This record gives sequence, structure tokens and C-alpha cells, in this order.
Amino acid sequence: MRVATAVSVTVLAAAGIGHAVVTGLDTEINRIDPFKDMKNRPSGGHGMNVLLVGTDGRDKITPAEKKKYRLGGAPCHCTDTIMIVHLSADRHRASIVSLPRDSYAQIPSHADRTTGEQHPVKINAAYAEGGPHLTVRTVEHMTGVKIDHYLEVDFTSFMKTVDVLGGVEICTAKPLKDSYTGLDMAVGTHTLDGGQALQYVRARHTDGAGDLGRMQRQQRFLAALIAKTTSSGVLLNPVKFRDVARTLLSSVRADRGFGTDQMVELGQAMRGFSPSSSEFTTVPIENASFPVQGIGSTVKWDPVKSGKLFKALREDKPLAVHHQKKKETVVGVAPQQIRVQVENGTMTPGLGRKVDAGLRGTGFRTSGTPMNAARRTAQHTVVLYDPRWDRSAKALATALPGARLQAVNGQGAVLKVVAGPDFKAVTAVRAEDDRQGEFGAVTGDQVVCG
Repeated sequence: MRVATAVSVTVLAAAGIGHAVVTGLDTEINRIDPFKDMKNRPSGGHGMNVLLVGTDGRDKITPAEKKKYRLGGAPCHCTDTIMIVHLSADRHRASIVSLPRDSYAQIPSHADRTTGEQHPVKINAAYAEGGPHLTVRTVEHMTGVKIDHYLEVDFTSFMKTVDVLGGVEICTAKPLKDSYTGLDMAVGTHTLDGGQALQYVRARHTDGAGDLGRMQRQQRFLAALIAKTTSSGVLLNPVKFRDVARTLLSSVRADRGFGTDQMVELGQAMRGFSPSSSEFTTVPIENASFPVQGIGSTVKWDPVKSGKLFKALREDKPLAVHHQKKKETVVGVAPQQIRVQVENGTMTPGLGRKVDAGLRGTGFRTSGTPMNAARRTAQHTVVLYDPRWDRSAKALATALPGARLQAVNGQGAVLKVVAGPDFKAVTAVRAEDDRQGEFGAVTGDQVVCG
């Protein structure tokens, strides 16, 4: 999650500011060697692969901030978030793949410090046992993707970088509340400061999706961060660039090979980078609650689908369908989950068929057989719904601008639309996490505000 800001190490250089600015910043990075003495590594593919990890380090956060943002407790010294960022060979695309921190993993050729035996773990434990070196080895072993660079970010750099940027804009189609992190967001658009952003990307208890839902919010935040960075003038302002980069790099750890030349090269190649250039997904999962003796519940990857995903990374292929962004309104329930019966409440021939086709075209599960209403004297378009399906009703009404909502006790799961003379057209809608395609990937412009 905090690792989202690490991507801006490459993005922030996109103005081609050059060695004069970047050289001074390069000396502020805490260097490590995660690739030392590594053998039997995967073959390198096309493009560049960066392993981004977020740790729960909080040493430099003030007591007041810890209390305000619910950061108490001792850090586990493990990777709270792991992402592979693949930059295409032409530097026109970035593919970000989230690896669940509870993923079932076998530590490769590593002796336990206590027993001397090899053993299975959750993937985030690799960092606690062997630091960045073992983390890289484990990820390469599980994915077959050769890691070219390593970047590590903690709580402190995340919060301060967001603040220096002036906050990041996040939209939500449903209320988000998490008592563990203190997150409390109403429906709408919000500009989050560093502490609020940390609450947003850490929250795991806003719904039943747990860590998987949290990863999707992390990806949405990363897309918003890229949008803010590429549209706010940071890339064209050497002073602002230096302030943001220095804040980030003050607590980043990186491999020795990620230096001035690499930052300038990437920056010059990525001048045209934008949210639509990025794509996000999570490794395909076969079992989200796979029990392992001595470890507990783990996340087991789908061997076939994940294999195809990592093969696509190695071959430098897009994960998402890249197309011109359609103007769609985000709703809290996917239209594909909402059943609808359309009735024509007027004497206008074909109005029912027009409404049914429009709703079906944006994803609603209409009956396909619109009917004439018992009384065809409607003055307005009305959505009739059972109160138990109120969120679905709001999503449906959003697709019918001006429609009125009317609760009907006992109506059941099928919503009814009585089309009135005020109907003009159906507005396209989509769910907040409407992921399609073979890998369930989305492009950045699909998940940012607007």
C-alpha cells in the first residue's frame, strides 16, 4: 500500500529534469543489495520488473499521529504489501500486479534459523526471515519473473509524500468505515492528506472482501497518485519535483543498481505517461482461505491462471483491454447483479423496448420482454423496489436521470421500472470494481475520479 508512492520515483522524473537534480537525490537513498549471490534466477524477459514492497515501519511517526491514525502496536517487520511493477520495453505501459500478503509460499532453498529445515510460510514472512534478499528470491521462485530492481517504502514516506503533493483525490460509490484504522468516508469525492490516505489503503474491515478489497483500494489509490503527479505540474517544476522526491527518498530503500542514470532514462522515456498507461490486477486466486497446519488460513493462487498472468509479464504483453474511456457513472452495485422488469407507463409505442434495451446495454439484467403498465398515465419515470434492495435501486435510478424511487414492501429481488414521458436516455453506469478480461485487470483511467 505505502508502496504506491514508490512508483512516483520513476514517474516524477518524467519531465526529463536530468542529472543536475536527480544526482543530489540519489545520494539520499538507503542502499541495499537484495540480489547478492543469487543463483538459478529466471531468464530476463522484455521490459523492466520492479518489486515494490511496503513495510509497517513507523519509527519516525509522532505519538500524536500514531494515535490519530490508529498506528499503535509493534511493527511485525514484514512486508505489508507486495507488488510487481512491469514497465514495458517501449515505456508506454506499466502493469501493476498485487501479491496478497497472506499468499501460501514455499521458501526456496532457505534454512530456518531455528530448526534448519525448509518450510512453507505466508509470503510476507519471507521478509521477516531473510529480508529483501529472501523476499526477491521467493517472488521469483513463485512467479518465474526476474526482478530487475527493488524499492521499499514505509509508513513515514507514504504520509509525507502525499502531503507534499497536496493530497490525493479519491472517489467512492459507497460509504467506507473501518474502526481498526479509523477510516470514515461518505459517498463522493475526497481529497485525502497523508494520514487519511494511509487509513484508506490500510483498511481491511470495510466489507467482507478483507485483504482482497484492500488491494483493490490500494490499486485505485495508486492510479489516483499517478493522475495527481502527472497533472499537477510536479513533473515540470524542478523545485516541486525536488521537494516531493526528497520526501519520498528520505525513507526509501533501493537496490544499488537503481541510480541516477536509470531514473533519468525512465523519466525521459515516460514523458507521456498517464493513468490510462497503467493497468492493475491481483494474482488470480484459487482458494482465499487455504488452511495450512501451523500457519493458519492462507491465500492459494490459481496455478493455471496465475501462470498465464506471469507469462504475459515475461512476454511484455498488456493485461487489460486498452480502449478509449467511456463516460460512465460509478455506482455501488454492479448492474450485472440487478434484475429489472420494464413497463411502459405511457401511450407512446416502443418506449418500454427503448428503456429495456438501454438498461441492458449498460449491463442490467432486464427481462428482455417489456410490458405495458396496468395504468398508462405515468407523469414521471419511477423505480419500484423492495426496501431490502435499496442500494440496487439507487444504482438503477442513477442510470435513469430524473427517475423517482418508490419503496414497495414484499416486491422481491426484481426491480420494476415504469417508464414515464420524462425519459430521455439511459446513462451508462459501472461498478467501482468492475474488472473484466482474462486477468481481471483495469486501466488507471477507469478507476480515478471523473
